[in-house]
Parts: sequence; C-alpha cells; structure tokens
Amino acid sequence: MVEIIPWEVFEEKYAETFEGSTTGNPAKSARMAIGTLVAKERYGFSDEDILEEIQMNPYLQYFIGLPEFTHEAPFDQSVITRFRKRVTSEILSEINDIVIGRKKADAGSGEPPQEGSSGGEGNPIGESEGIDEENKENNEGTIILDATCAEQNIRYPTDISLLNEAREKLEEMIDTAHAAGLCEGTKPRTYRMQARRDYLRFARNRKPSTKLLRKGLRKQLGYVRRDLSYLDRILGQHPDALGERHMAYLSTIRTLFEQQKEMYDKRTHSVANRIVSLHQPHVRPIVRGKSSAPVEFGAKIEASLVNGYGRIEKLSWDAFDEGGTLQDSAEQFKADTGRYPARILADKKFRTRDNLAYCKKHGIRLSGPKLGRPPKDTELYREQCRLEREESGERSAIECFFGVGKRRYSLGCIMTRLQHTSEVEIHVAFLTMNLFRRLRLLLVYFFPRLPGWFYRLFCQPRMLKWECFGSAHPFLLCCSVEQ
Repeated sequence: MVEIIPWEVFEEKYAETFEGSTTGNPAKSARMAIGTLVAKERYGFSDEDILEEIQMNPYLQYFIGLPEFTHEAPFDQSVITRFRKRVTSEILSEINDIVIGRKKADAGSGEPPQEGSSGGEGNPIGESEGIDEENKENNEGTIILDATCAEQNIRYPTDISLLNEAREKLEEMIDTAHAAGLCEGTKPRTYRMQARRDYLRFARNRKPSTKLLRKGLRKQLGYVRRDLSYLDRILGQHPDALGERHMAYLSTIRTLFEQQKEMYDKRTHSVANRIVSLHQPHVRPIVRGKSSAPVEFGAKIEASLVNGYGRIEKLSWDAFDEGGTLQDSAEQFKADTGRYPARILADKKFRTRDNLAYCKKHGIRLSGPKLGRPPKDTELYREQCRLEREESGERSAIECFFGVGKRRYSLGCIMTRLQHTSEVEIHVAFLTMNLFRRLRLLLVYFFPRLPGWFYRLFCQPRMLKWECFGSAHPFLLCCSVEQ
C-alpha cells in the first residue's frame, strides 16, 4: 500500500495548507497524516486506540513514515483531530482518483499500475487515450451510479426534545453571564424546574395525543422565548458577555426557535433548512423512502462505481435530486479517460427525459426499460427484459459497496462533529476501501502464477482441513481469495 499511495502528490497539496503559518510546533508529514487516517478507518478504532496500536505495531509505524521502530507515541492524540482539520476533501478526492486510475500522478511520483477490469466492459480506465472524441462507437466502460446517505451520530430529533435542549443551553448562558456579574440585580427567573417537569411529563407519555403534543410544544416555546428575551437584554448592555462558542449556539437556537414557531403556527411538520441538532446545525434530514429508515440524517452522497472502485461524484448536506448528476458524471468520465462510457447502470431516478436524450446523443446505453409501450415483437420484448434483469444484477455491485462501507467502515455512523471533518471522514472511507481493493487484486494476480502444486494446495476455493491443527490452516484463513 505504501507503493500505491502517491505520497509526493499528497505532500505537495498538504504543504499548501500551511502557507502563512509562522508559529507553532513543526508540522507532521503528509504521510503521517494520511497514513494515520487510513489506518484508523481500516481498524475502526478511536483516536486514542489507533495511537496505542501505532505504538506497538512496527508495520503501521513504517506505513506512516517513521524511520525506525519506537515505543513512544509519534504524536499526541489531539493531533489526529488537527489532521482531519488540515486535510481537505479536494486533496483526498484527487488522491483517490490517482489510486483508482482516473487521473495520472504528477511527474516524479509514479503512476499506479492498472489491475484491469473487474465488472463492466472494455479495457482498464488508463488505456483509453488517443481515441477520437467524436466517434461514438469507441465508447467503452461501465459506470454504476447510485446515491446513499452517510448518517451522522446524532440523537433522533423530535421537536420537543430540541426545544428542551435549547432551553437548557440558554439557561447555561444566563448562568455564565450572571456569574460574570453582567446581570443587574438578581438573576432572571427562568422557571427551569417547572420547564424540566413539563418536559419529563410529556416524554414519559408513550403515545401522546395531538392535543397533548401541541400543549407541550406551546410550553417549551414559551420557555425558550423568555430566555431569549433575557439574553437580548444582557447582550444589549454588554455585547461581549458571551464567548464565541456560546454566540454560535445562540445563533443556532434563534433559527431553531423561528422554525419551530413557524411549524407550530402553520400546523406543519416541515420547513426549509430544518435544524435537527444544536451541536451539528449543518445536518439536514434526507428522505430516502426506505421501510427501515424513511428519513436519515447526514450527508447525501452521489457515488459512481467503475471497475469496482468507488468515487464520490457529489456530496451535499442538503437533499438533492440524484438524477441531475448523471450528465456531470459522464462528462467527468470523458475528461479523465478521453471517451464516454458505453453503459450507465442506474435506477429509475436517473431515467429522466433529459438524461435519456443526453445518452442517446452520445451513444450511451442507460439501463432500464424504454419509455412508451413495449414492442409488439415478442422475441424482442423478451430480449429487452432479459437484458434489463442482467443489468439490474450488475447494478447491485454498488449496493454491496455501500453495504461494506456502512458495516465495515465508518459510512454507517460518522462520529466527527464538524462539517469539514465529517466530509474528510467520508472521503477517507472511500479511499481506504479502494486501497484495499487494490491489494486484493494483487493477490488474485499473484496466486495463479505460482507453481501448480502450490496453487492446488493453498489457492483452491475449498478449505483444506489439517488434522494437526484441528481446523483450517492459518495460512488459508489469510490467503483465501476469489478465483
């Protein structure tokens, strides 16, 4: 993996983030930053655990660029957070394109070898140069498109619980201002015990009626309105009464109060740019329409899969129509490879009239049934249905990719809280999955070239039982690969 990652390209991009900085400790290398994030993503450890793993693992120490083994920690635990803040999504996206072969590395960094195609049509991605751009017959390759949501680690939001949390945060601000001597006379009365009692009385009701729900909302809105008026009076006399962190929370709470008041007055349950978390105000509800989770909370990702490698086409915290990104994905594929794809496998959301006209213009086959009535020719109709079933099965590869990312990696629950660090966490997950796919393909090409007796003994798909071990041989557990 050290040979696969273009460290020189990453080092150059990473150094640009330090421009204008003249103070502080010496910066850590780019290899140490990205290596730590990749190892953390692979093992699924926390910042503290991955640091302990690096201390006792010589392979990880070599991977992050240490010259020799040491029992001391190469950096502090807090430095990993700075790695995520320093690295940008653009840098990780560019490195990922180089790893999967969509782009070439700069001179001196070397070009990663291509392993070939594993799903799709045509030659590897890097072998498509020198083709006439206007010749539609030279379209080659397959793009699989789909969208998913990388859920954030937040509490499931309800209107009353959000208002109660906002009330508690406002009371904390009032206490801070009073402790600093900024409240004239006695501390303002907030009725916090009564407000807490009203909230618990509602929360313990498992099936509240509409009347009880609106009564609870009205009370919590009144408590929040009173606390906001107190803080406005304090800030009017002392503008510097609260710190930067409290002012950011106050701005979020004002927006939350306006949204909840609007929904209460209009008797609706939706509002534009709805806030679902005080600590992560950038998170938005994403309606996916699934039976298990009709609404998810996190970043919506439009991803493509080419030859088994994943790439983020679009990442947004607001809901968007994934069908509108098909043309951009095809144009980006042509910019990287020199030709349009021969096929695009996607679900019905992508089969809009604009996309169908675009694919017809450039000679691209878009999976799915054609618009209009089915043909009268029975054989032709059967052939179309058979091809549709086959392409639907091929399209499931991206669902498997998302499943691996959510079960084995961190796409199922993003633990970081800031918007920037959450986006970096998502890009690191895609990069790590692609890197380990490269390693698996190297094993697939290596084992069939071994002597016949070694291949039959160790590389057959069946698991050989060794009586001396009583179970499968440890070597077979490590080296079982798909034929």
